[in-house]
Amino acid sequence: MWGFPMSLFRLFLLTVVFLQSSILTHAVDPLPVSSPKQTDTRKTSTPYTGDLSIFDSPGREERLQIDRVMTILGVEPGKSIADIGAGSGWFTVRAAKQVGTSGKVYAVDINPEAIHYIEDRVRKEQLHNVTTILGRSDDPLLPARQVDVVLLLKTYHEVAKPVALLRNVRASLRPGAKVGIIDRNGNGENHGVDRSVVLREASEAGYELDGSYDFVKDGMDYFLVFVVQQ
Repeated sequence: MWGFPMSLFRLFLLTVVFLQSSILTHAVDPLPVSSPKQTDTRKTSTPYTGDLSIFDSPGREERLQIDRVMTILGVEPGKSIADIGAGSGWFTVRAAKQVGTSGKVYAVDINPEAIHYIEDRVRKEQLHNVTTILGRSDDPLLPARQVDVVLLLKTYHEVAKPVALLRNVRASLRPGAKVGIIDRNGNGENHGVDRSVVLREASEAGYELDGSYDFVKDGMDYFLVFVVQQ
């Protein structure tokens, strides 16, 4: 073999075979696949489906200081408001009167009975600036870039997919829009959810805290206001 010693030649062949085998083995072995990140879940309360008239209890307006809430959120004439988890339309009708005929209110709920209840209510009160939306647990189905203010009043603890819902809300917001959440501390399934949980979920959905208040006195522990992260 052109003067090449046979023992060295055999060693060379063995080395080539070993390297080829190693390359082929690594080529066909699948790379380890990491498990997909699991979205954190938390307990939620069963959405209310009973008598909707209970939301219009005497004195609730004063206990909630709803006029102050609307001032902080910027519910003004000409603005577009979303009432998510509208229930009986208690906040819807107040917001509709506040924004006037040049404004608009979207009353969103996942309960068809609530939607019918609100439609009857605004018809009786002759409010023509209210649009009802039968939303989903993860999406209020609001129109894109049309909303200046969002309020979830005693509703957030019932939202089954809060981060997904808040992300979908973002698509509906105009620049500078505010999102308010009024709720009470709890474990999720006792008609309340801890303030720290709301802050974490809102941050994950792309929001930052704009204000925190505790003046509401209707069994609430906090009123949080968020804006989209810059």
